[in-house]
Amino acid sequence: MGKQQKKKNVADKVRKTKTSTEIKNNPFEVKINKKKFDVLGRKTKHDVGLPGVSRSKAINKRKNTLLKEYKQKGKANKFIDRRFGEYDTKMAPEDKILQRFSLERQRTLEKKDIYNLNEDEELTHYGQSLAEMEKLNDIVDSDSDSEEKGLLSAELTASHFGGGGGLLRKKSPGEKEDEGSQKAKSRQELIEELIIKSKQEKRERQTQKEEAHVLTEKLDQEWKSIQGLLSHKGSKAQSQDQTEKPKLDDYDMMVRELGFEMKAQPSEKLKSEEELAREERERLQKLEADRLRRMKGDLEEGPKKKTVHFSADDLNDGFILDKEDKKMLAYQDGKWSVEEEEEKEGESEEEVEECEEEDDGDDDGDDDSGNDEDEDDSEEDAHSDLESEQGSAEEEELDKDEEEFPTASAPRPLSEEERKAQQEIAKAELPYTFKAPESTEELKSMLQGHFPEKQRLILDRTLKSNHPSLGVGNKLKLQKMFGFLLEYMGELASSKPPELNTVNILIPQLYGLSQLFPAAACKAMQTLLTDSAHDIEETVEVTGRAAFPGLDVLIYLKITALLFPTSDFRHPVTTPAFLCISQALTKCPLTCLQDVTCGLVLCCLALEYVALSQRLCPEVINFLLGVLHLAVPDKTNLGYSVVSPFKQVGRFGELLVLSSPEAPEGWSRKALPLSATQGLQLHSHLETNHYRLSLLDTCLDLVKKFAVLYKDIPSFFHIFQPIRAALKHLPLKNYPSTLQECHREVLEALPETPAEQLPLVFEKKKPIPLKLLTPKIVEVLDYGKKRGNTKEQREQERLKHKYKKEFKGALREIRKDTRFLAQEKLSDVMRRDSERNRKVKELFGSRSTQEGEWKSLKKMKRK
Repeated sequence: MGKQQKKKNVADKVRKTKTSTEIKNNPFEVKINKKKFDVLGRKTKHDVGLPGVSRSKAINKRKNTLLKEYKQKGKANKFIDRRFGEYDTKMAPEDKILQRFSLERQRTLEKKDIYNLNEDEELTHYGQSLAEMEKLNDIVDSDSDSEEKGLLSAELTASHFGGGGGLLRKKSPGEKEDEGSQKAKSRQELIEELIIKSKQEKRERQTQKEEAHVLTEKLDQEWKSIQGLLSHKGSKAQSQDQTEKPKLDDYDMMVRELGFEMKAQPSEKLKSEEELAREERERLQKLEADRLRRMKGDLEEGPKKKTVHFSADDLNDGFILDKEDKKMLAYQDGKWSVEEEEEKEGESEEEVEECEEEDDGDDDGDDDSGNDEDEDDSEEDAHSDLESEQGSAEEEELDKDEEEFPTASAPRPLSEEERKAQQEIAKAELPYTFKAPESTEELKSMLQGHFPEKQRLILDRTLKSNHPSLGVGNKLKLQKMFGFLLEYMGELASSKPPELNTVNILIPQLYGLSQLFPAAACKAMQTLLTDSAHDIEETVEVTGRAAFPGLDVLIYLKITALLFPTSDFRHPVTTPAFLCISQALTKCPLTCLQDVTCGLVLCCLALEYVALSQRLCPEVINFLLGVLHLAVPDKTNLGYSVVSPFKQVGRFGELLVLSSPEAPEGWSRKALPLSATQGLQLHSHLETNHYRLSLLDTCLDLVKKFAVLYKDIPSFFHIFQPIRAALKHLPLKNYPSTLQECHREVLEALPETPAEQLPLVFEKKKPIPLKLLTPKIVEVLDYGKKRGNTKEQREQERLKHKYKKEFKGALREIRKDTRFLAQEKLSDVMRRDSERNRKVKELFGSRSTQEGEWKSLKKMKRK
């Protein structure tokens, strides 16, 4: 049976080989796909061959490409020769070498020579261009240099390194005969001859070098004359030398000047707020330590110059300039600034100058204290740290002391009198560091007794010494200090006479605190305004009438407008302040000229509050109408009416009526003083009448400003119609010409008739039609397929179809590649497993044979 099965298998193999050969030789089995026409650039899938040939070709192609990449994946131990033509068997070795040489020359070729078509190559010598070599000049070495560096003569070597034996060596008999007639020379004479000989050789070498230099220059000149004959076109350097340089125009001159201008230098790194505060505190601590040292009389002598030792061989040629004369261009405060480096002086000298500046500032502070408020407003921004230390008298004494006694940086020692004078000056200075006050009394004790500028300087130094970033508890201390400072300003305003100049000078420090702690500032100001409003309400409830707020409350209202925004619709501080103003204007009756002054001041503050927002304030309009009513002498047939706190006819209804027709004589327009809001004192009837005219002038000015502010309001005419009627009843004949002119301007600002305004109606708009959805008609052709109507739509459909087709083909090829790799991986795993099984079987077979041999040996031993 076994032999018959083998014969059957052999017959099947022979049959298969015959069928394959028959198919290959049968032309009817060959598949040929004919193309209608050839298209350039189009890939064709038509193939000629037997059935199954395309699949075998694809498998072979994957074995040659994809399988190789898979086997080489992650391997980097193979060196690939990337030289040109290395794997090209059709090229001869000579062609490979020639092609490699040409490629190397192309890489070394510079880009600028691509367009030089007619230029000849420059002549070179040892790799250097001859045209460039002619510009180089030989540098003649100094006399101390020798051409043969490192070479010494035999005699010099023997004399210096031979222990002197060469000079006193024994001479041969021939030499003795030649020098028999001469006397033997000593060692000193031989050394002198050697020195003379070395100098002569050095001089000869120098002359040879100079002659060589002259010959080189002559050769260079002759080379220039024959260089043009070597090539038709001269070198670039020669052509540039021969061509005349054109004259520079204005533009070129300007460009060259700009090239020589100073360039901007990089500025220093911007420091953070904490770094600036820390540096400022350290500076103040240093100045305070120096002041305390000078108070104790422990003055330092001037800086002593250190003696520098000079050796005898020093030629004093190694000096270095201590100062650099170059100016530095910097960018500071939005402008270019040229700063010059100044010589640094000793610390003691700087501190003395700083003290002098402070003493000079004191004189300025005394002068400023006597100026008016307008001048103070213009100078309130001029705040610095080192100002206002002593008065004018103290400054004169200090100048005298400086003339009589030298400063601390003087080189000579100070006497006892001079030390005492310096101690007195130091004691008179303000301390540079202060502790934050814990109560209003501490703040008073710290500020009272000083000029306004000194008080500002004390607050400024207190803020710098207790900056929030310098300590944990400083923030809370400064927050409390804002409230203390507000109370102190209120006391200054309530004092008699009020110290308004001091309040004006201290406002910048209050603003700085409010910027640091806005929440604390808001709370403190709210507390003060709420207390004043409650006082007015309680007084009205008890007595039925209330007095106008004092000057301290007016100052608080003014500070509120400076520290907080007044244009907000609702603000936690400005809104209560505005309500406080309205409350005072409606509930406080006018019984004297002082009350009228307070009311007009409140109207000025209200104007400041509504200047930006243009918010209508009827309380102010009513108060101005009432003030004008107080100046009307005849109260019959007025054409208007007044409301509370004014009365049509009453005891205080003629506060602003002039008592005599001669009152306008000598009157001049001037601003109302704030001190008149408390303790107004008028000593004569003429002075009283002049003050009434000033109040009336201020009222007319306010009416004019509010009229300009509210001119765009629709109800403008109706709001100001009572005021226009009151203006017509004023006795203009008794008023001066200035007041009459102001009255005329106010009447011109107020309209006589209401402006024609159309009634409010809705805006007419064209009605929006309803959306009509037009049905989209799509042409259906060819078995229900939707096709676009336009050419672009058909092209888009064709591209979509082509994209889908290519996408499906790519997916199919990827799946085939994945399947091929999976088969290869599986076959690799099976091959490794079969190899492992074979080795295991071999091991088990060898083990069984060994075991059989061991058992047979045991049996033999037993026998």
